[in-house]
Amino acid sequence: MAKKEYTFEELSRDIVQKKFSPIYFFMGDEPFFMDKLTDLLITNVLSEDERDFNQMVFYGADTDVNTIINASRRFPMMSKYQLVVVREAQLIKDIEELNHYVLNPLQSTVLVINYKYKTLDRRRSLASSIDKVGVLFDSKRIPDYKMPAFINTYLQQQSIGIDQKAAQMLSDFLGNDLSRLNKELEKLALLLPKNQATKRITPELVEQNIGISKEYNNFELLKAIATKDKLKANRIIQYFEKNPKSNPIQATLPVLFNYFSNLLICYYSKDRSENGLMQELGFKGNFQLKDYTLGMKNYPAMKVFNLISEIRICDARSKGIENSSASDGDILKELLFKILH
Repeated sequence: MAKKEYTFEELSRDIVQKKFSPIYFFMGDEPFFMDKLTDLLITNVLSEDERDFNQMVFYGADTDVNTIINASRRFPMMSKYQLVVVREAQLIKDIEELNHYVLNPLQSTVLVINYKYKTLDRRRSLASSIDKVGVLFDSKRIPDYKMPAFINTYLQQQSIGIDQKAAQMLSDFLGNDLSRLNKELEKLALLLPKNQATKRITPELVEQNIGISKEYNNFELLKAIATKDKLKANRIIQYFEKNPKSNPIQATLPVLFNYFSNLLICYYSKDRSENGLMQELGFKGNFQLKDYTLGMKNYPAMKVFNLISEIRICDARSKGIENSSASDGDILKELLFKILH
């Protein structure tokens, strides 16, 4: 039987609707989703009055499997459920021994395990048992190129819209650091007018409150490169050189690398129709495709291949490898010249 693959969105929805599983085992590289789901369970499983006698929180460094099993086998007091939360469970020795409980879990207990930066071996008994009776959720980091779509979806769940450019600005500036992104989105949400029926985050709001220029950013740089607008691209690079703290080369090079890598994927795609390229690149909207269709017109495949190599060299030089004197601004200007000529 195929193993159930859960998404953060569907788990969140089920928890809010009080559809609980007896066991939640959260594992993987992205702690943000684990923390959010755990907080949702703490909020929804028990009322405030029930928590004193029915909620226990353990930390991996200070507990063991036997303690967790004994706690999970308790019955709730004047409540339908008891909640047992284990944080930093990756520090627990012999976690596979938890299988003794998972084989026959108490339906009145909701056991939540946070197993950060590690994953269970799905071939072993614990993962297999959890799959049968509970939720085994692999929390994966979101690739940089999927961040704008994630920001849009994440805000939609809060009935907040965001302009495409604003989402791209935040993605370029913050990368896939979801904890930091969440803090910035919370700040922006508080600034939106409360008396408006439709709430929307604009590039102007991002520029004024996050410290990102709406005219001089990686989103605009990519548009200038895709259209071969030499004047605009050089103006942006000059702005980056004058404002290195807000626009570090370490944030710009991955954006360029991702763009030209995706452009190469477009060239190798068997189906170069709009739908074919969207599927190949994992895009949900055709608005994301415009820069790539323009790029294919302006950059031959061999040049794209060579530029990917040049970006790798620039990345090494920015880290001091085979570079004794060039500043980050000089490295970017040299790279831009090679891209546009």
